[in-house]
Order: sequence, then C-alpha cells, then structure tokens
Amino acid sequence: MKVLLLNGSPNANGCTFTALSEVEKVLRNHDIETELFQIGKKPVAGCIACRKCKEGAPCIFDDGVNELAARLDEFDAIVVGAPVYYAGPAGQATAFLDRLFYSAGKKLKGKPGAAVVSCRRGGASAAFDRLNKYFSINSMPIVTSQYWNQVHGNTPEEVLQDKEGLQTMRTLGENMAWLLRCIEAGKAAGVPSPNYEAPLHTNFIR
Repeated sequence: MKVLLLNGSPNANGCTFTALSEVEKVLRNHDIETELFQIGKKPVAGCIACRKCKEGAPCIFDDGVNELAARLDEFDAIVVGAPVYYAGPAGQATAFLDRLFYSAGKKLKGKPGAAVVSCRRGGASAAFDRLNKYFSINSMPIVTSQYWNQVHGNTPEEVLQDKEGLQTMRTLGENMAWLLRCIEAGKAAGVPSPNYEAPLHTNFIR
C-alpha cells in the first residue's frame, strides 16, 4: 500500500510539511509506503474550462499536474496539505487540485482522502472544509481524526509546540492506516467495489 502526501505549500519544509511528516511517521510505522509530492514555488495555472482533458488529452498546462496525474494509479490514498491564506487554502494548492481532480479524478475514485491545514491563528476550519470538497465530490471516503486536521504555528518550530495538533495528525495517520487495512481485507474476502450508476449532469433549469 502507498499513500501520496501532497504538500500544497510553496515552502518545502514549512509548517504544512511538519504536519504531513507527523502523519507520515505513523503510516510508516504500519509498514505503509509514502511519497511526498511538493507543488513548489512556480506559478500554477488555474483551470480554464477548455475541457481538452475530457477529450482524452492531458491538461494543456503541462506542469506538475500532468506529472502527478500520470502516476495516480500507484497510490491507494491521498493526504492533501495546505497552508491557510486569507481563511482558505493557498491559491497554488487549489489551482493544482482543481486541475488534477478535473482531469484525473477518476483515478482517485473510491480511495481514501484526507486534508491537513496549517495556520498561524484563524481560518483553518474554512480551509479544511474547502479541501474536503475535492474528496466528497469524487466518491472518496474522507479520513478524519480526533479534531479537525489542523496545526497552528508561524514556523515549523512553533508547530512542534502544538501538542494537540500533532496528536491530531498522528490519530489521522492511525485512522488512515486502519481504513486501508480494512479495504485490503475486504478485497481479499471478495467484497466488491461499489457499482456506480452512469453520472447524471443537470442544472437548475432542466
């Protein structure tokens, strides 16, 4: 089993990384492989609704989104982390996720997902809610913890002082490991995956 840890912060070793690392330790203690994917500091284009990806082509913006989209079948679950900017996830993170889920979300359908946010003071619950919507629209079980998955601090050193936040990350890791083992056991026992209907797309005028 392998879990993707997506760091949506421009800072490779910042507060979000510190939170994700705490989750990672627990997963590895359960012999679950992990891989950290860093979005980085380069600008990330937002989705322009050209729908080229729906015609079978990669996203027209050839960057880390396409790189990761091509590899999503390797992973059994995903943990998305992002810092809080203006009471929401960092713009680079949401631009990346908009395009990733629109172009390749089917590769994540049915796989567990979890969101992690880091903030100095406020806005964590709003950012957390925003990130969870990627999973809830994509038939993905959302992995929870003993509190909302957030840590507080303005530096990694301050995050390490957030004892409850770090414990929340460890509990998230435990719950993720447990759910992955349950899914694995279900498959071994012959429990079939959900049988989804063909999606219906309507709007409010028809």
